[in-house]
Amino acid sequence: MAESSRTFSESWYRVAGQRICLRPGVRVRRQFYRGERWVVLENPFSNQFFRLRPEAYDFVARLRPDRTVEEAWKECLEHFPETAPGQEAVIRLLSQLYFSNLLQYDVAADAQQLFERYKKTRRRQTRATLLQIMFMRIPLLNPDRFLVATLPYLRWLIGPIGALLWMAVVGLGVKAVVENFPALLQQSEGLLTPASLPLLYLSMVVLKTIHEFGHAYFCRRFGGEVHVMGVMLLVFTPVPYMDATSSWGFRSRWQRILVGAAGMIVEMFVAAIAVLVWARTGPGVVHNLAYNLIFIASVSTLIFNLNPLLRFDGYYILSDLLDIPNLYQKSFQHLRHLIERYLLGVAKSESPSNSLREKFWLSVYGVGSAIYRVIVFGGILLFVADRFLFLGILMAVVCLISWVVVPTAKLIHYLATSSKLERCRPRAIAVSCLIIFGLLAFLQFVPLPSHFRAPGVLLARERASVSALAAGRVETLLAQPGHAVKAGQPLAQLENRQLDLMLANARAQYDETLGRWRAALSLDSASLEPLRRRLDSTQKMIEQLEADHQNLLVRAPFDGVWVLPRHEEMKGRWIPKGSSLGLLIKPGAFEFSATVKQEEVDRLFARRHDAAEVRLFGQAGEVCRLHSLRFIPAEQYVLPTVALGWAGGGDIPVSRKDQQGRVTEEPFFSVIGQLTAPPDVQLVHGRTGRVRFAIGNEPLLPRAIRKLQQLLQKRYQI
Repeated sequence: MAESSRTFSESWYRVAGQRICLRPGVRVRRQFYRGERWVVLENPFSNQFFRLRPEAYDFVARLRPDRTVEEAWKECLEHFPETAPGQEAVIRLLSQLYFSNLLQYDVAADAQQLFERYKKTRRRQTRATLLQIMFMRIPLLNPDRFLVATLPYLRWLIGPIGALLWMAVVGLGVKAVVENFPALLQQSEGLLTPASLPLLYLSMVVLKTIHEFGHAYFCRRFGGEVHVMGVMLLVFTPVPYMDATSSWGFRSRWQRILVGAAGMIVEMFVAAIAVLVWARTGPGVVHNLAYNLIFIASVSTLIFNLNPLLRFDGYYILSDLLDIPNLYQKSFQHLRHLIERYLLGVAKSESPSNSLREKFWLSVYGVGSAIYRVIVFGGILLFVADRFLFLGILMAVVCLISWVVVPTAKLIHYLATSSKLERCRPRAIAVSCLIIFGLLAFLQFVPLPSHFRAPGVLLARERASVSALAAGRVETLLAQPGHAVKAGQPLAQLENRQLDLMLANARAQYDETLGRWRAALSLDSASLEPLRRRLDSTQKMIEQLEADHQNLLVRAPFDGVWVLPRHEEMKGRWIPKGSSLGLLIKPGAFEFSATVKQEEVDRLFARRHDAAEVRLFGQAGEVCRLHSLRFIPAEQYVLPTVALGWAGGGDIPVSRKDQQGRVTEEPFFSVIGQLTAPPDVQLVHGRTGRVRFAIGNEPLLPRAIRKLQQLLQKRYQI
C-alpha cells in the first residue's frame, strides 16, 4: 500500500468516532518481500488474504472495541511520528479491510453490515465468474481431512529422497525422449482423431487430478490448509482443481514457489514414467494412454501452467521470484498511474511501486499480459465457435461487453465524476478524446505498407521425369544421383527374372514353331499358313520382350543433373513400369511456383506485380528476386510438391483422403516467376521457401475489417 503524504483529511469525521477492531479469528503472519518486512492478515473463514506494511499494522493492532479510531491513530502518531499513516491512508486502509470482512463492529450492527458485505462480495464473485466464463470454477468438497490422513505416507516424497528419485526418473524419461523423438512426432499425427479423443480426455482428467493433488500435498506439507476441491470448466471442458491459496501466507517464498510448481513437478514425474512405459510397449491401449499423458503434460505445462501471462502456476511463481505480490492487479494499477500522471495530469496519482525495478516489471507484465490474454481469448473463441457456433457468438458478445462497452462506460463515468480530476478535468477529457479519435483516425486514414507471404517451391525450368520403361527390381545404380550426366548415359540397372523366363519361353516357342513349319514344307502344305502366322506373332513377342529387357537399363534422356531422393534405399526395390526414377534437370534456370490463398488473390491479381522477394528455407537471410511473374487465374487443388502441404511439414491443409498429401482442402491460385539469386544461395529443384508480395499502402482498420469478414465467411459462412 502506497502511503499518502497527507496527514489530515476532510473525510476524517466519517471514521474518527468509530469503534472497530480486527475480527478475533484473523491470523497475522509476517513475510519478507525484497528484504522488507510485511504483515499478512488471513481470514480463515473466507480464505482471503490482505497484505500491509508494518507501520500500517501498528495502527491496525491498536484498534479495540473500547477506543475510537481517532484515539488509536493519535496513539500511533505519538509513538511513531515519522512512519505513522496519515488520515487519508487510514481511511483507505479501513475501507479495504472493511470489504475484506476483516473488521468487527458492534454486534447487532456488525451482523447486518456483514450480511450486506457478503451480498456485495457474492455479486462481485458472480460478475467475475460471468466475465471468466471460459475458466469457471465449481467447488464440490473439502479434501483437507483426507490430505491430513494420507500425508504421513507421502511425506518422505516431499524432501531430499523425493528430489533424488524425481531427478533419476525424469533423467531416464528425457533420455528415452531423445532416443525415440522421431517416433514421438510420428504418433502425434493421429492424436486428435475422433477415435482417440475419449482416451485423450481420460488422460487429461487423470493427469490434472494428480497435478492438483501435488499442489495440495505440498501445501499441507508446509503447514497450509486445503479446504476446496472442485471442477473447473476450462473452455467448457471439466477438469479438477484445488484451492491451495493458504500458501500465500507462508513466510518463506521458496515454500510458496514450491507449492506453485508442485503440480508441474508431479506432472513431469508422471510424464517421465509414461515415456518409459510408452518406449517399452507396443501398439495398444496402454501404449496410447502413455502417449496421451506425455502430450498433455508437455502442451498444458507450456501453454497454461508455466506461462506467467495467465493466472496459473507460472504467474504465482513469477510473482514470488520478483517479490511482487498481486502482480496482475498491481501491474494494471501502475499502468493506470502512468496514464493519470503523464497524460491526464493528475498530480496526486501514486504508483503501487516504490522502486524503478518494480516499476519496470509492472509495466512489462501489464502490457504483455493484456496482449496475450486478448490473443488467447480470441483463439479460444474461434475454437468454441468452430464446434458450437451459437455459444461462440454468445461468448463473443460477453467479451465485447466486458472489454469494450464496460470499459467505455467506466471511462466516461471516471472522466465525469472522479474526484482526482477536480483540477484537471478539462485536460483529462481533452486528452482522452484526442487519444481515442486520434487512434481511430490513424487506423482509418493513415496508409501503411501492406504485404502478404505465400509458400512456394523452387522448380527447374527444364526438367523431365526419368521413368522406368520396363518393370523390374533395382539391381544397382550406375550413376551417382545429384551429379551431372550425359544423354544416353546409364543411370540404373534393373532385373526382372520373370521377364527373362518369358523371353526364354518365347524363343523356345519360336524354335518349335520354326521346326514344325520346316517339316510341313514337304509333308503338310495345308498347315504352312497357320504356322507362318504363329511364327510372325512369336517373333513380335520376342522383339517386344527383348526391347523390355534392354529397357531394364535406364538411361538419361538428355544432358542434366539426375535427382533421386533417398537413393540409398532404392537397391532391391520393385519399380513398376512407368514409375519415376527421379528427375533430370538442367541447372542454371529456375522458376518459383507460389501458392496464393483465395483471400489474398483478389488484391494480388488486381495489381499485377512484376516482381517480388523470395526467401528460401535454410538461407532466409538471403533475398532472391522473383520477376516476369505469370498469374494463373484458374483454381487448383493439387500442390506442385508434397512439401508445401501438412503431410510434408508445410502450411497448406491437405485432404485426409489423399494418401500422397498433395490434394488441398481449399482451392489455391498459382503465381510463377523466374528466380534470380545471390551467388551463395544454393538453387536446388524442390527446395521450398516463401515469397513476399507487396500490395501497396492501406490503412490498418479497413485491412482488419476485411480480414474479419473473410474469417467469418470462410469458417462460419456469415
